[in-house]
Amino acid sequence: MALAKSTKNVAGQNTAKNLSVGYPIADRCSIIRDMKGDFFHILNRGVEKRNIFLNKEDYLRFAYNLYDFNNQDNTIMSFHKRRNLDTRLVARKPDKESNKKKLVDILCWCLMPNHYHILVQEKIDKGASMFSKKISSGYTQYFNLKNKRSGVLFQGKSKIISIKKEDHFIYLPYYIFSNPVKLIEKNWKENGIKDLKKVEKFLESYTWSSYLNILGRDDLMFIINKKLFTELFIPNQGSFKKHFTNWLVGYRIADQIAD
Repeated sequence: MALAKSTKNVAGQNTAKNLSVGYPIADRCSIIRDMKGDFFHILNRGVEKRNIFLNKEDYLRFAYNLYDFNNQDNTIMSFHKRRNLDTRLVARKPDKESNKKKLVDILCWCLMPNHYHILVQEKIDKGASMFSKKISSGYTQYFNLKNKRSGVLFQGKSKIISIKKEDHFIYLPYYIFSNPVKLIEKNWKENGIKDLKKVEKFLESYTWSSYLNILGRDDLMFIINKKLFTELFIPNQGSFKKHFTNWLVGYRIADQIAD
């Protein structure tokens, strides 16, 4: 995976300083180091790169699982009893906020037709691993039963990448939120954004990403810890959207430093 350590604008000038999202990098390093709980990027894709979300019901089921399975206790009740969904499959907030013990704080997420990305901070030791196993196995059982299939759905075990470097931490939400761009501009990472207004409009209407929550929409807000996300990535009342847009415009694969 390649993430931006520094980027260049269209004029070729280095813009990393402008994309530091408010904090000087040294200060942000201190925040990462001093916070209790490690950060992890969890991701997986469908076996043979097959689509794992076939319709709205699938996306919504997985999104709700992000909330339901973020629990140190076993999830005993059936999905429909937990959610009490109506036939419209409305993205509703849980009727009652439980005092459940969370495995992780979810900072941001994005679901794509054949894969997903989640950024979390652990609340207990090995919380990210337990959370990843629960959401993968729970969704696989649902998908196989619904589609009358058997066997694995995902391409091996989920990748659970520990975030230690400040350059990964700073830009990871941008990387995650940018995933849907490839649905309308397939080669944007190689060639750059062709129609920025179209891309911005598309991202601001893409339901299956917590980017909408960061912009102020309430849909599925209960999944993430927005307060923590804001403290980490939007300090001093800065504009996350502005910095994200600058990052999109400046991104080129050739300019990135690979892990």
